[in-house]
Amino acid sequence: MAFSLLSYHAPDFKGLGLAEKPDAVLRSVLKDGVAPQGYHAMSIFPEYFKINGKWILAEESRMDCVAVYDGAAIQVKEFRNLKRGDQVVIGRTEDGSEGIFLWAEGFSEKKSAGDVFAFRQQRSRETAFSKDYDDLKELLEYEKEHGYVVWVMGPAFSFDAGARQAFSKMIAHGYVDALLAGNALATHDLEGAYLHTALGQDIYTRENVHNGHYNHLDTINRVNECGSVADFLNKEKIEDGIIYQCEKNNIPYVLAGSIRDDGPLAPVFGNVYEAQDAMRKHVKKATTVICMATMLHTIAVGNMTPSYRVLEDGTVRQVYFYCVDISEFTVNKLSDRGSLSSRGIVTNVQDFIVKLSRELGL
Repeated sequence: MAFSLLSYHAPDFKGLGLAEKPDAVLRSVLKDGVAPQGYHAMSIFPEYFKINGKWILAEESRMDCVAVYDGAAIQVKEFRNLKRGDQVVIGRTEDGSEGIFLWAEGFSEKKSAGDVFAFRQQRSRETAFSKDYDDLKELLEYEKEHGYVVWVMGPAFSFDAGARQAFSKMIAHGYVDALLAGNALATHDLEGAYLHTALGQDIYTRENVHNGHYNHLDTINRVNECGSVADFLNKEKIEDGIIYQCEKNNIPYVLAGSIRDDGPLAPVFGNVYEAQDAMRKHVKKATTVICMATMLHTIAVGNMTPSYRVLEDGTVRQVYFYCVDISEFTVNKLSDRGSLSSRGIVTNVQDFIVKLSRELGL
């Protein structure tokens, strides 16, 4: 069966008894970065605001941010980006009574029949994931032509030759639109291409090489000496790896720094809010997000990602969100985001990406 998106059904405001509800209350920001008392905080679901008698959908939403009316549309802003004079929506209800309506029923989803009491309802290492691989294959084939797929990656991939090769093929064949990661993923992937090690251990044989603990530092140092990743790849005649394929295929990657970073590499964002802005630039366009083996980045991106996206033609479609990790805690951390927006796969991510690439015929 060919993959197809579920249709979005906008709320029938008249049928729901909301046509005569009052307009949302707007209150001005008095101090940059500080919302007025009683501000409304956003969720992951589509939310409508009644302004001048008309219900308006917030098209680019983000959880735990505030709704600002700019005179024409609803903008969703982080608190730190609020400016004096911004008109913020006020209200703590979501049933339309204050001109604010949260709509969680926009995508019809088939519910499985079964007993109230049943085993294996949560995602765990014992869950059967064969259907998830089939679904993900169909989804990625669809998104290759119609969507924007953002991958969020921890460094585990760079420790294995097969995983690096598998994901590199996925980039080369158009299944990756943006990559979000930290200093470690890029450093060890480049170390693998440069010295065939990751943290000094051979990425295929897992043998530790002499003075291997210097290898990632030497890699960072050499990249920074060259001035950029692209110049490093060119000068060292490197033609393999995840970052190489991103550079070759003009796939944007955002490397968000952390306090534990070595170096870091030249393109790493040292300012956390600049990194967040750079990440959200791609999350705003994402129609599918796949997070793998990085709990902190997964939670961060999960908080930025709504359950829907408004396309250029005005179509509202769901955003698929996958979390893949060997840790059940990480996979289930976002389980409250809603079944349409978060699916978990508990497995070794190196095995996952190799299997998925084979499913895609790469």
